[in-house]
Amino acid sequence: MLPRERVFAALEHREPDRIPWGEHSIDYNVYEDILGRPTWVQSKMKQTQGYWDGRRDEIVESYKRDRLDLIRALEMDIVFVSRVPPKGHHPEPMEKIDDVTYRDKAGNLHRISATTHDLMPYKVSEENTQNYKPPTVEGIQQQIDKLDDQPLGDPNASDWEFVHHAVKEMKGTHFIMVMCGDLGFPVFGPTEEERWMSLALYPEVCEKLAELRGRQMIREVKLLAQLGVDGIMPCGDLGSSTALMASPDIYRRMVFPWHKAHCEEAHKHGLKVLKHCCGHTWPIIDELADAYDAYEGIQGTAGMDIGKLKERVAGKLCLWGGIWHEHIILGTLDDIRADARYAFEHAAPGGGYIMGSSHSLAVDAKKENILEMKRCRDEWGTYPIDPGRFV
Repeated sequence: MLPRERVFAALEHREPDRIPWGEHSIDYNVYEDILGRPTWVQSKMKQTQGYWDGRRDEIVESYKRDRLDLIRALEMDIVFVSRVPPKGHHPEPMEKIDDVTYRDKAGNLHRISATTHDLMPYKVSEENTQNYKPPTVEGIQQQIDKLDDQPLGDPNASDWEFVHHAVKEMKGTHFIMVMCGDLGFPVFGPTEEERWMSLALYPEVCEKLAELRGRQMIREVKLLAQLGVDGIMPCGDLGSSTALMASPDIYRRMVFPWHKAHCEEAHKHGLKVLKHCCGHTWPIIDELADAYDAYEGIQGTAGMDIGKLKERVAGKLCLWGGIWHEHIILGTLDDIRADARYAFEHAAPGGGYIMGSSHSLAVDAKKENILEMKRCRDEWGTYPIDPGRFV
């Protein structure tokens, strides 16, 4: 089977020739370790600085070259792609406070994460907090009423350059998946605490925010379908490491109807929908299975046991994951083998399974552990799955 055929078989709950492999995110160090050269791809603060320096075209060319070369080198089956900044993108640099701290024009502070190396929001300025104006039902409805009058976007615009390149180069052999917007719990407020309290205090406003975002996502499907991709990935977390971020009743009332409608619209245009969602999602797993084709980011440390999930959603939801993110970074070859044994034995039989990290191949992922994932898939992942080969 070609990689593309292999992925479609898994998504349709048929057994392919071997387990497909894909990731939704791969950080720069993996490209450099496997390909043996520097890269701009997901290079965190280096990439941010590159855009500030006006190197947009150089960065995009790196994505076009290095992403595809890595997929080929590791013999993955899924090519994940995304929008890029348009031609001429040259944002103004933030003010540098010290080696790790920057201030934007609005006065908010950002810091370079010691863990991920990203430039991340650190502190909202008091002025922005004090001047915050909450949304209203009436104001949101006005935005909804104007949606159909807004241009959908040009599928041939330069911000889709990377996607078109991947489709041209690899659509004939690989499954092409484009990242897209999503709807999480619809909250608002100037601080994190107030944002989550809004679900309880102002549910009518939150429901209206969910409607606005849901309708925007549904409209965007028509644009995404013109790109020539096979599937879309809405990325939005709904759970923490211990529980849902809000009650399952709120998800079912405010969010799920729009998730379901988004998937139905994508299916009308021939697109598969592969959902990325970290955290504990057991209370709403039946809803996820009712809407999506695949569920990626199955977080074992949040109690999402892939074997138990298979028992619950077999034939309804393709499970994508199984190799613990934490083990890829901090674990041994034996940890990788143990993860693969469990996932292959309990999630792969009958199809409906794609191998991948429980989150991503992130900063500090060990080259030897990634190559061991590949070895396990290549040597153990041939159908019919036989645990007797797991050595």
